[in-house]
Amino acid sequence: MNKIFFLLAVVLLIAAIYMFFKSRQAKAASAQETGDTFSKDYFAEAKGQNEFNPENLGPGAIIRYGATDYVVRGTLTLNEGPYYWYEYLLDGGDNSSWLGVEVDEGQLNLTWWTSRKGAGVTPDRGTVEFEGVTYREDERGHARYTSTGTTGLPESGEMRYVDYSAGEKLLGFEGWANNDSWEVSTGRTMLPGEFTVYPAPKA
Repeated sequence: MNKIFFLLAVVLLIAAIYMFFKSRQAKAASAQETGDTFSKDYFAEAKGQNEFNPENLGPGAIIRYGATDYVVRGTLTLNEGPYYWYEYLLDGGDNSSWLGVEVDEGQLNLTWWTSRKGAGVTPDRGTVEFEGVTYREDERGHARYTSTGTTGLPESGEMRYVDYSAGEKLLGFEGWANNDSWEVSTGRTMLPGEFTVYPAPKA
């Protein structure tokens, strides 16, 4: 009799463990489907840099760089697996610009990009020549995004990207359509102290 109760207890324990892990998997899948993965505050890892988080840099925020004020007109929140970054589309200056913001292991990384329409260049494996500069590939991949404000994109979707660098110079390709077209941008790495941020008005 004791042996039967022991076997029954083992079976119940195994069943409980199985149900626990199935429940965790279901919750993770549900979070991915509903976009809950975008809600994590990665800026909590970058102490003192909350002025660059999505709440402050939402549509309507102002970024002062040099003598020019740029208005944030839209925000893209992107993720590739557990890795997240943000792109803030800006109005101001002479060209179409956007600010890239990411937190990597607690380190805030800022990049300033300028769109290069009609660049006539496409991404290639290894290196790309553009305006007399040889850029070497850093990374490429696919990401999901959500869009707020005015970005010219749907509320959510998928994109692909290829990033290159040549010293301090950056070259980026982004594809938003289901074809072979690419948007080309040149950029450079920035420091937080180069900007003054005026947060977006509270709703």
